[in-house]
Amino acid sequence: MVISYQGPHIIKSKTQEHHSMIVADYMATRLVTFHPEQSMFDAVDMLIKHRISGGPVVNDDNELVGVISEGDCLKEVVKGKYNNMLILSGQVSDHMATNVISIAPETNIFEAANMFLTRRLRRFPVVRGNKLIGQISQKDIMKAVLKMNSSNWR
Repeated sequence: MVISYQGPHIIKSKTQEHHSMIVADYMATRLVTFHPEQSMFDAVDMLIKHRISGGPVVNDDNELVGVISEGDCLKEVVKGKYNNMLILSGQVSDHMATNVISIAPETNIFEAANMFLTRRLRRFPVVRGNKLIGQISQKDIMKAVLKMNSSNWR
């Protein structure tokens, strides 16, 4: 005779689940974005003016095409030093990262937290289709955790 020591399985309906544990509920939607044809000088100016370390690059259709960061700008500064020309030349498209890892708005925040740990990134653009709709940061995940009570942990 086989005796099962598992307790009863409780299946929750979709209406019982806590729906606000997804990226869309905690992402930032008012973003500073950059354009591929924008000058590097303008990009650096915007980074400093808005006190940010980087941002998504979108085309005229608001499709995510890359990310530009302070590091990308610093590479241009260092290159200028070697050429004895300390200018920021070129366009954002010449220096941005194009292999961008984005996240879907329906992603569970715990899954997103794991992505931050495994990918070692500080933020992810949130896209629906190819369109940029927001950005989620590690800080946004921590804010979400503070809003939850212990009954929401799964």
